[in-house]
Amino acid sequence: MWLLLAFLSATLLGFYDVFKKKSLKDNAVLPVLFLNTFFSSLIFLPFILISVYKPDLLGGTIFDVPVVGWEQHKYIIIKSFIVLSSWIFGYFGMKHLPLTIVGPINATRPVMVLVGAMLVFGERLNLYQWIGVMLAIVSFFMLSRSGKKEGIDFKHNKWIFFIVLAAITGAISGLYDKYLMKSLNPMLVQSWYNVYQVFIMCPILLLLWWPKRKSTTPFRWDWTIILISIFLSAADFVYFYALSYDDSMISIVSMVRRGSVVVSFTFGALLFREKNLKSKAIDLILVLIGMIFLYLGSKN
Repeated sequence: MWLLLAFLSATLLGFYDVFKKKSLKDNAVLPVLFLNTFFSSLIFLPFILISVYKPDLLGGTIFDVPVVGWEQHKYIIIKSFIVLSSWIFGYFGMKHLPLTIVGPINATRPVMVLVGAMLVFGERLNLYQWIGVMLAIVSFFMLSRSGKKEGIDFKHNKWIFFIVLAAITGAISGLYDKYLMKSLNPMLVQSWYNVYQVFIMCPILLLLWWPKRKSTTPFRWDWTIILISIFLSAADFVYFYALSYDDSMISIVSMVRRGSVVVSFTFGALLFREKNLKSKAIDLILVLIGMIFLYLGSKN
């Protein structure tokens, strides 16, 4: 069941990336990110309030948000900072780079999760997993060659650096999620980390964007901003629920979620008319083959 949930989460995540790219086109990044956190928190706020004031209404369902103390909330606040760091880097990178480059780079996150598992949890990779890691590394270097055709130098382009940082912090978040799911309710984590992110984003917006808003890219409203929140919230809800299963494996869930690149790559080609698709498609195929090897290695 948890594997099917991971595939569903991947599909939703792919559409989330598409709407994010559309929202960020010629738009100010930080207000879009703030509104994403704001609308996401509005989605979950009713569940929090109902769970507090009408506990019998949602009690025993997957939508119940347990009432807990500071001991649990401090871990969720840490989660909020990790995710928001990844999103800030990812949103800026997404705005300035083609979706057909961002997607494959993000698809290497399972490799980072495996490396993190080696360093943090002392896990050892088997042959299949090493093949998956090597294929991901090769695909990254091939992608850099594709990027040069569009004037994107992977070594000196700060937006590539931002996407890589987003992928690294995203991998850290994935490892942390599995740790949290051992003791915390999935709905508790998802609902509250969205709320905390709004409060974190307020000073960021006021200090970093508001004073310079007239000299930078202006903010414009786009209805796809709401769709970002809806699809992300749905994707994360399914994701956390998948991780709540005792036999779920973060390495496999993380790998399957990166299958979202198929959706984002397709829309990058059809909707945004991005270039050099043939060479990027080869890079993408290598990433997907690498993910298959990661899956086989994790099953063994």
